[in-house]
Amino acid sequence: MSEIPAEYAGWWRIVETSQWPDDELDICGPALLSLTGQGDRLRMCCLLAYVHCKPTKTGVSFTWEGAWEFDQVSGTGSVKVGKDGRLKGKLRIKNGDDSTFIAERATEPDDPIPKPPSYRDKWRGR
Repeated sequence: MSEIPAEYAGWWRIVETSQWPDDELDICGPALLSLTGQGDRLRMCCLLAYVHCKPTKTGVSFTWEGAWEFDQVSGTGSVKVGKDGRLKGKLRIKNGDDSTFIAERATEPDDPIPKPPSYRDKWRGR
């Protein structure tokens, strides 16, 4: 089992979390998670990350690595589709917070999600 099941594959708009205020989810652009199995991305609050996902018996699990603002972070996550068709998931930051989230089916954004900044980017241009 290596392909992402059709009911999970594609883009998802994160609309609610248990840890972060909903009005801060879109600070860097619409909060999105892609689950395609190829070049997946995550953008939420000040987090920009690369996602590596794989199907499981009960849904999809993933690892991710990126930056929260300019701090390098990584973590894990898992999702399953609820009876209402929305994605129910959990996101964990290594040595940090964890949160549940809800996402709704979305389309791929017109503008690609930017790559995560490096810590060095913080000091460039000063």
